[in-house]
This record gives sequence, structure tokens and C-alpha cells, in this order.
Amino acid sequence: MNKQYGTILIVDDNPSILTALRYCLSETFEHILTLDRPDDILKMMTQETVDLVLLDMNFTLGVNSGQEGLLWLRTIRKHHPQTPVVLLTAYADVSLAVKGLKNGAADFIVKPWDNDELVRKLKDVLDMQSEIVTLDEMETEHIRHAIDRCHGNLSKAAELLGITRQTLYNKMKRL
Repeated sequence: MNKQYGTILIVDDNPSILTALRYCLSETFEHILTLDRPDDILKMMTQETVDLVLLDMNFTLGVNSGQEGLLWLRTIRKHHPQTPVVLLTAYADVSLAVKGLKNGAADFIVKPWDNDELVRKLKDVLDMQSEIVTLDEMETEHIRHAIDRCHGNLSKAAELLGITRQTLYNKMKRL
């Protein structure tokens, strides 16, 4: 039996696409959540543990710029930085793909997709996610360890880390 991955959230305004993806990914994911409007993404992600988001780039009829998808990508990355987002679009636009990747997308899939290729890409994203610790995570762990070692004395922790106390405060705000 194949390894099953956790929960995927698919966001696309086309009900046929949602149905096709649900069917295509049913063997790969334990749970498949779908939304036909991006407005509910953050609410859904606070109610459910989402391991991966598959996000359409365009939601307004007749608008194909991908700006909505980029906006939602940035929003998801801001609120859930550890959750990978794969972009989905009907328009094979290389510059849009590059913008998406620069904004933190884990990958990019063009409609119509090849089912095997889609599944492979999504698995690759999740497999890589579980293997790699981000620099932010390493820094956070390092800071926590230093603070613990100094019994909460931030001046000593900053000294131990080789940074100013103000820099340590600024880094702690992001934790």
C-alpha cells in the first residue's frame, strides 16, 4: 500500500476542477478539503491542520493576471509560513510562475495537468518539507536554547549569541 499524506486544501473557483482533483488525489491524501472561494482559506486553516495548499491563481471571472493568487499566497505564507503552497493556473505564464516562486510558492502546476505528474510534484513538496529545517526554525531553536542556558537573562543570552540585546528583542518579536 502506498504511503498516504495528510491533509490537502484545494482552492479553486471551478467546481469541476475541485471534483477532478478530489478524485485524482483521493489515493494520495488522507483528507481532502476544498474551497471555491479564497476568502475562507485562513478560517479553514485555523480549524483544520493543513499539510499542503493547492491554490488557483485566478478567482474573478475574466481576470487572468494571477494577482489574486499571489495575494492569497502571501497571505497564507504570512499566517502559516510552514505550510507549503503549490500554485495552479490555466495560463502557462513563466513570469507569473517565477513571481509565485519568489513569493514563497513551493511549486507551480499548469492546467490541464497530467495526473501522475501532479501527484509526483505534490509528494515531492511534502517529502522535501519533512526533510529540511528552515533557517528561521534553526535560528528560533538556537535563540530559545541560548535563553534557556542563560536562565531567561536576555542580556547574557544576547552576549552568548554574539548579538546586541536590541537585535535579540527584534528576533524574539518574530518568534
